[in-house]
Amino acid sequence: MKKAKPLWLLAITVCFILLLTACTENTDEQTNDENENAANDDTEVIDGMAYNPPDVDELDPDDPMTELIQYGKKVFNETNTVASEHVGNELSCQSCHADGGISQSSSMVGVVTQFPQYRGREGGVFTMQDRINGCMVRSMNGKKFDSESKEMKGMVAYLTKISEGIEVGEDIPWRMQNTMKEIPEPSVERGEELYTKKNCMTCHADDGSGTGANSGPALWGEDSFNDGAGMSRMSKMAGYIKNNMPVGQAGDLTDQEAADLAAFLLSHERPEWSGHDSDWPKGGRPTDIMNKERRKQVREGTFDWTEIENVVPADNSGE
Repeated sequence: MKKAKPLWLLAITVCFILLLTACTENTDEQTNDENENAANDDTEVIDGMAYNPPDVDELDPDDPMTELIQYGKKVFNETNTVASEHVGNELSCQSCHADGGISQSSSMVGVVTQFPQYRGREGGVFTMQDRINGCMVRSMNGKKFDSESKEMKGMVAYLTKISEGIEVGEDIPWRMQNTMKEIPEPSVERGEELYTKKNCMTCHADDGSGTGANSGPALWGEDSFNDGAGMSRMSKMAGYIKNNMPVGQAGDLTDQEAADLAAFLLSHERPEWSGHDSDWPKGGRPTDIMNKERRKQVREGTFDWTEIENVVPADNSGE
């Protein structure tokens, strides 16, 4: 006959079971709380990295930096009016970088953490201020900001603020996404048809002159970027169109359609960049820059698209 367990041992056993049950319940509650918090968190994660730029319109009004940051946002969004004496066309930074650079298409979030950096086009190390001024003289076809100007300080303060939480030199997954690595050999004629078919003129006008810096920037002509800007390269223009156009339907175009549209847009005249001869001083000049001579050849139908290294045979499967 088995001996009965002592009462003290039974009491310890019961206490242990109760304690284990309580711990399990607490763990379940904690897990549920964590899941609920995660569900309520609006932070987007892109390739394992949080994308949650702060709203600069809701900064502490008593913070001495707030006014400068908000002024920098205004310069970014309304460059052609706020800094009109430095802009030679009718574009703003927001013309290419939507929603004040917050939109993930051509995002400016984290950009300041990538500078200083070596720039092959200029053949030297660039600061963030240098990069801003590079856009001013190329994309804006205008003049540089003085490094001590309120405009420059405001722009840097704004870009720094929206990059809060990103480490210097950190690999940012949403950057440099608007380059088409393989360009299907384009057709300007198809591009012209697509410009009408896709209703591009609704925002950019029949003659490409645009309807406004942020509502529909000029795509060619005197009010557009000059041919020293990155967007005057076929790979950049085609990639941008592919990833961003049409507005609200980004990604609907095929690579071929984006390339055709890019060829059509870049066949038109635009302001000329005076520094072509000094660009890429150490070699490595891209083969896809559409300068004045090439634009003329494209319009005449004499340009050989295979001069561009990453042009591949056209995709005519949809014809």
